[in-house]
Amino acid sequence: MNTKNLGFSSKLIHGGEHKDAFGSATVPIYQTSTFAFASAEEGAKCFSGESDGFIYTRIENPTVKALEKLVADLENGYDGIATSSGMAAVNTIYMALLNAGDHIISTDAVYGPSRGLIENQYSRFGVESTYVNTTDVANIEKAIKPNSKVLFIETPANPTMDLTNLKECAKIAKKHNLILVVDNTFCSPYLQKPLDLGADIVFHSMTKFINGHADVVAGMIITKEATLYNKLRAMMIITGCNIDPHQSYLVLRGLKTLSIRVKESQSNAKKVADFLEAHPAVAWIKYPGLKSHPQYELALEQMKGPGSLISFGLKGGFEAAKKFLDNIQLALLAVSLGGVETLIQHPASMTHAKVPKEAKLKAGITDDLIRLSVGIEDVEDIIADLEHALAKV
Repeated sequence: MNTKNLGFSSKLIHGGEHKDAFGSATVPIYQTSTFAFASAEEGAKCFSGESDGFIYTRIENPTVKALEKLVADLENGYDGIATSSGMAAVNTIYMALLNAGDHIISTDAVYGPSRGLIENQYSRFGVESTYVNTTDVANIEKAIKPNSKVLFIETPANPTMDLTNLKECAKIAKKHNLILVVDNTFCSPYLQKPLDLGADIVFHSMTKFINGHADVVAGMIITKEATLYNKLRAMMIITGCNIDPHQSYLVLRGLKTLSIRVKESQSNAKKVADFLEAHPAVAWIKYPGLKSHPQYELALEQMKGPGSLISFGLKGGFEAAKKFLDNIQLALLAVSLGGVETLIQHPASMTHAKVPKEAKLKAGITDDLIRLSVGIEDVEDIIADLEHALAKV
């Protein structure tokens, strides 16, 4: 069966292009480090590339390959490269695309470790970086240098929920011969497809929505065409940041319910956002599904839905935020997002703690900012929990 023409939810169940010799209804876990060759000649063909047989799990594995093919299919990409974590995906991209003296332009409110890796590590080898507010694409144009090589966008941004126009970014990238990389973790391919909007590479922390059950750490890179895929895959193999077959199996299992989970958490988030926007203790709120969001119209244009991530601030500032978080009961005070459970955290002191204070403020990551990842619990219970904590402020 050709799964390319199936609907999204059907692809989740039947995609992956895996055929099992015993007719297994699910992709088996090939928990092996190495694969035996039928003959010396077959082994030589595998290593030379004349045969697509499996050699060694760091290079390729049937369980992992099924996951890679499935996510690539969901993103309308050429092929996927699964990694041991979201940051392993980020590092693979950086290492494959950036040389000493190259320059990268990125969203200023990008995930803290994605920024820290460039500023604290790659800078030691001569890689330059500029972080700008990409909600105004004119800022990207201004930041371009002769040595610029990569445009690295996160939309919605973590944790400000700012949106960037990907079609306009693609035009800029093409004009200046930049490789456009998009972190699509906050949306998943169910809500946004950056490759369709002109991106060259899209990646995910599969730890979040794609797996969705807070029990796996994993990453995925998908490219639009073969050349970049081969370059990135070679880097992943040589640096040894491959995903484990058992982890791949868990992600494949989680993926089957992606559309159901995203729909339910998004439905809850819309109601939670309405509640927070109307609450007298809330100073401000950013959620792409609210008309008050600065890029509300853009969200309607490039996203299938607003998702389930909300950022907001309380009128009492940082002290109010701390008291509020200490009185949460149902939601888990924890980093990460995109799971079936509601998670809440304080980015300035947690996920973005190592970003310099001045840079945080410039990116809109204020001390009062609270990030809420709405889960699939009964929405009345989520709102009651928030109401209880707000009453303590």
